[in-house]
Amino acid sequence: MEKEIVSPTQSAENKTSEKENSMAVRTRASSPRESRPRARRERSRSEFDQVTIDVRRVARVMAGGRRFSFSVTVVLGDRKGRVGIGLGKGADTALAIEKATNKARRHMITVHRTKSGSLPHGVSAKYASSEVTLIPSPGRGIVAGSAMRTVLEFAGVTDVVGKILSRSKNKLTIARATVKALSTLSSLPPSSPSPKK
Repeated sequence: MEKEIVSPTQSAENKTSEKENSMAVRTRASSPRESRPRARRERSRSEFDQVTIDVRRVARVMAGGRRFSFSVTVVLGDRKGRVGIGLGKGADTALAIEKATNKARRHMITVHRTKSGSLPHGVSAKYASSEVTLIPSPGRGIVAGSAMRTVLEFAGVTDVVGKILSRSKNKLTIARATVKALSTLSSLPPSSPSPKK
């Protein structure tokens, strides 16, 4: 038997041509699949907008060391008068956000607004260490900061001045105080007499 002597350059060329052939076979095999339209499942769009206003990593000390979990605060609203706040806790942020969204959806309130989208009258509320005041102010837009602004935007309230009267920087309590203030609103100003029947 005679052995064929192959130079290193020839063997490299043979290997590259074999790779090209196998790639061409794979391309031909996958091309019919690519031409088929994919049946993509469309996710239904929620009627509510949501934003995460606070994410905290919480640790608890166990025998083997620290165990970390996440605490997430979510504001949910349709910008047409409905808003809710949810707090969710979980091992990862995705699970915590899902829990918070479900809680916010369950605890929605409807806000009484004027035709222009402002508040019918001024209102104050206190939740835990946070105290807030909301005053209607025609033509100024939303003048508020922190989590209060987010809650007012998602509630669809415009032309209002918001004031955080406490020193607390806790976004959860500020948001809950704002929702509490909005829920105490009535459609008539408190000073006006009730309509006669």
